[in-house]
Amino acid sequence: MEKKKEDGKIRLTREGYQKLEEELRYLKTVKRKEIADKISHALSFGDLSENAEYEAAKNEQAFIEGRILVLEEKLRRAEIVDEEEYAQEDLDRVRLGVRVVLENLDKGKVVEYSIVDSVEADPSAQKISFESPLAQALIGHARGEVVEIKVPAGVVRYRIVDIRRKEE
Repeated sequence: MEKKKEDGKIRLTREGYQKLEEELRYLKTVKRKEIADKISHALSFGDLSENAEYEAAKNEQAFIEGRILVLEEKLRRAEIVDEEEYAQEDLDRVRLGVRVVLENLDKGKVVEYSIVDSVEADPSAQKISFESPLAQALIGHARGEVVEIKVPAGVVRYRIVDIRRKEE
């Protein structure tokens, strides 16, 4: 999920905003045409009451149109995080747009994550959503602090080793 501010704005990085724009453009220009072609093809079979292809195409169309509305609303409410401003701020606290190095105090293992908006989130690339449980537990904490995170198996303790700009 994106971080919603009290004024209803959604905070996105420039990269996240551009991904939303690209997805919206693709859905409007490519997917709409593909679905229209599927519907047209399915209509050529005649009887709509037992036409599975027609039903599937109409369901896909409804899904795509719903996604278009969601994307348009997100883009309308989006506030792009000024990464230049962040670059000039000190990096003493974990927040959206930073890379954080953590030491798992229970296992002695070091991990590194970028805190990003949900559009950019990709756990396999060590990019976690701003509103994920881990990010929420870390946000606002400083280098050197120990943070405890409740997980289904108990509690995991991390020490914040370093906070960097996302690009570093």
